[in-house]
Amino acid sequence: MTGADELLDLAVSTARAAARLVEAGAARGVEVTATKSSDVDVVTESDRSAERLIRRSLLEARPDDAVLGEEGDDEPGTSGVRWIVDPIDGTVNFLYGIPQYAVSIAAEVDGEVVAGVVLNAATGVKYTATLGGAAERDGVPIRVRAVVPLAERLIGTGFSYEARQREIQAATLLRLLPRIRDIRRLGSCALDLCAVAQGSLDGYLEEGVNLWDHAAGGLIARAAGAQVETYPGVGGRPILLAAPAGGFEEFRSAVGQAGYLANSTS
Repeated sequence: MTGADELLDLAVSTARAAARLVEAGAARGVEVTATKSSDVDVVTESDRSAERLIRRSLLEARPDDAVLGEEGDDEPGTSGVRWIVDPIDGTVNFLYGIPQYAVSIAAEVDGEVVAGVVLNAATGVKYTATLGGAAERDGVPIRVRAVVPLAERLIGTGFSYEARQREIQAATLLRLLPRIRDIRRLGSCALDLCAVAQGSLDGYLEEGVNLWDHAAGGLIARAAGAQVETYPGVGGRPILLAAPAGGFEEFRSAVGQAGYLANSTS
């Protein structure tokens, strides 16, 4: 069985190549080629070309592996290793030139994520972790922020691109906001989870994210001392919660009381 460190090395080198392609696309001008859940949920040519590069690089190195990606069909495999890929997490930021978008690649072995990289394509900042190892930013270990009272916590979140889901999320946010320090909406689930990992957010929640959005970032956050969980969300989709482990239950309770969780008031 291939070790997590070897899988991480391949993920990092592949993410770097994809990030170079993405930034070359930014320099030429971003081209929107399709939409997904709504007219404002966009796909760019760089999303598609970066995912093609990632798939090709991974499967040339490890042809028996499976690949799950946001922009392409699932690739079956026989090795027990599956790659979970988001070529640009934060595509709207990429479209607008906001330097908060990332290449996210995770390696899963027999259903468990064992290695992951989140590489900010705009800035070059790299977050990595392996299962049971340390979380790192550019090779330096990182840890979550010390637990503070709920009223002093800065929380990251994201919103759906569908109007009805946004209405639900706005209503729940209005109930949570008076109980915390403030909210940040930065536009990339993967980078928000890394922000929890390095202590620049006290928590994160978002309903409707997909596995490719959080597989690598979730591993990095856990390795840095966060608890990361999914629950049924009030809008009918899974909601992802992340916070330092020592303050997670209080955070989850506040989220439930605000109405984010399906069939929950605590």
